[in-house]
Amino acid sequence: MRAMTYRGPYKIRVEEKDRPRIEHPNDAIVRVTLAAICGSDLHLYHGLMPDTRIGHTFGHEFIGVVDEVGSSVQNLRVGDRVMVPFNIYCGTCFFCARGLYSNCHNVNPNATAIGGIYGYSHSTGGYDGGQAEYVRVPFADVGPSVIPEWLPDEDALLLTDAFSTGYFGAQLGDIVEGDTVVVLGAGPVGLAAARSSWLMGAGRVIVVDQLEYRLAKARDFALAETVNYLEHDDVVVHLKKTTGGLGADVVIDAVGAEADGNLIQHVTSAKLKLQGGSPVALNWAIDGVRKGGTISVMGAYGPLFSAVKFGDAMNKGLTLRMNQAPVKRQWQRLLEHIRAGYLKPSDMITHRIPLEHIAEGYHLFSSKLDGCIKTVVVP
Repeated sequence: MRAMTYRGPYKIRVEEKDRPRIEHPNDAIVRVTLAAICGSDLHLYHGLMPDTRIGHTFGHEFIGVVDEVGSSVQNLRVGDRVMVPFNIYCGTCFFCARGLYSNCHNVNPNATAIGGIYGYSHSTGGYDGGQAEYVRVPFADVGPSVIPEWLPDEDALLLTDAFSTGYFGAQLGDIVEGDTVVVLGAGPVGLAAARSSWLMGAGRVIVVDQLEYRLAKARDFALAETVNYLEHDDVVVHLKKTTGGLGADVVIDAVGAEADGNLIQHVTSAKLKLQGGSPVALNWAIDGVRKGGTISVMGAYGPLFSAVKFGDAMNKGLTLRMNQAPVKRQWQRLLEHIRAGYLKPSDMITHRIPLEHIAEGYHLFSSKLDGCIKTVVVP
């Protein structure tokens, strides 16, 4: 089959790989019909995630058609159109039993924190991802779901990570009716978190970014107020002024490890790899939320130390909530919202490219060219 493969930081290409095969009776092989490039994929592309090995295929957002099933698979049939959550999980361990699918204890021998993720280095289990013609799906009776007939492919695709993660981020904010919510980052997850905040009762939603085309999308798609932090000497001071001097009730970090905004922090983390991620967004969240407020962290960070202002968070009495999203937990409500017309996830998509041109897709997304917000890959 043809698949995207990693050759080193900023180096990917499409080449022939062995078609995946059934390795366990509960496996399925899915023929990928659509995949996507996620902001988290850029952390791999830039060389920020440890143990990203040459030849690895990225891609944790994909949908497809079941091509083959193992002998014990009961819930799927060949020909089923399925969406696959980015989490790989067993469904029966201590954590899965509590709905913490992203922390499954049985799918990743290399970590004590995170479970398994498709196409996200050997730090998360070493599973090849969906930026390919075919992908092996373990625990096929647990993760994938048959896509409802009424749901368009591109909307289903965005439920496999980006939109579900943004929705989860708004959930973790414990938004109370009338709350002011600040979302840091106007990428796909930030846009989804901002739009979802309204559904949870927010009275005001403010999105912070530095790129005007992304802020325009936040106004159009998420119906949010916007702040370009480059236009202010101190964005935290500005946010406090615009919230009555107190700060926001909830701040959602939808940026993660490669946050701009502080040159020294960005260089030591994103460039020199001396931190597990730039702490800029987290520190803005800690400073910009009101005392007793809540911070929800959806941005991805690496396992190394990061210079986060934890003492300030403690002294302000903040609640910090975070995790990789347990995607399938969000689907029932999101499907109801989509069917009722409140959400249209695919409106975030700006680019559609063939698999053969995926290197160009990564370059566009990484360099933020051509108004790129969300890229769909078509095998």
